[in-house]
Amino acid sequence: MRRRLVALGLLLALVALAGCSSVFGGGGPSDSQLNKNANYEWDTNATMTISLSRSSFKAVVGVENESWVKVYRSGTFGDNEPLSIRALRFRYPNGTVVRVNESSMDVSAGGSRTNVTLPTAGGQVAFKADRPTDKRFSTPLFVDGKHSIEMTLPPGGRVGIPFFSEVSPGSSDRSVDDNRMTIRWNNTDSGPLTVRYYLARDILIFGGMAVILLLVAVGGVAYYLRQIRSLEQRREEIGIDVDTEDDEFDDGPPPGMQ
Repeated sequence: MRRRLVALGLLLALVALAGCSSVFGGGGPSDSQLNKNANYEWDTNATMTISLSRSSFKAVVGVENESWVKVYRSGTFGDNEPLSIRALRFRYPNGTVVRVNESSMDVSAGGSRTNVTLPTAGGQVAFKADRPTDKRFSTPLFVDGKHSIEMTLPPGGRVGIPFFSEVSPGSSDRSVDDNRMTIRWNNTDSGPLTVRYYLARDILIFGGMAVILLLVAVGGVAYYLRQIRSLEQRREEIGIDVDTEDDEFDDGPPPGMQ
């Protein structure tokens, strides 16, 4: 029994040591992940630009005086968890773009966030990460202060119809280019940004289904009315509906009761 307790204690110690990198920092994506190829739209007037695809997203974040960025996402139970990033890049103010293996950038998972140490204060940092495949996306603001943010939806993605979409915080600045809608927030300092969108083809499908259901309903009502009319005609033919408006009993009380 005592040997079992000792073995169990050793096993727990090994598990704790294995998890030290994720609890106290030092862990994070591998160099091969961080140096993966990716193309980014660097030329933008927004502080942060996000481009969504079906199962991933790209982010380009502008930093001014900070030499590090902390990236994370909301967990299942509302807590924050480190964001597993890849294809990390840094762009100097002069336009030079470097990878992790070409600079002093460092990435580590510390507690509930992924810490990205930049080679210098000021510039742009870009990365790619996975996201759920549903039509909803939420992200915190990776930089402090009031900033402009642009989020481009996947091809065919749209917002604007109530019950089918949501934009929080609200934004009325939207544009569509090459079948992709971009939402813009100006002077935003509160997060997270949450967007629930629909596909344009979904509205066509729902609209077609609504028309079909309407036609079926109209046809059902017309059939019901025809059946009622047919029953009324049959009642008249067999004499069930007898007109008693001129009945002699309607002229007054019976004889002797007057």
